Amino acid sequence: MEYVYAALLLHAAGKEITEDAVKAVLSAAGVEVDEARVKALVAALEGVNIDEAIENAAMPVAAAAPAAAAAPAAEEKKEEEKKEEKKDDTAAAAAGLAALFG
Repeated sequence: MEYVYAALLLHAAGKEITEDAVKAVLSAAGVEVDEARVKALVAALEGVNIDEAIENAAMPVAAAAPAAAAAPAAEEKKEEEKKEEKKDDTAAAAAGLAALFG
């Protein structure tokens, strides 16, 4: 993941993403550099519009946010229903015990 972060940092700084630049960022961060991973990353990013890729990656997250906000409300309803069921079960059990002794 550090390799991708290094590339994103270079992109955000307006620098060209080259093997030497990625190695320099990783070395400055104290990461042991794997030459093969650096070459693979730079080759994979060649011709990729990073801004567009970031925008497309952020879209599903933004669309999922309203659904995630609704999830706690649904959980609260389930908890309330469980509490009501427990009360009913307790009352029924008490009535059954009373019949044994009554």
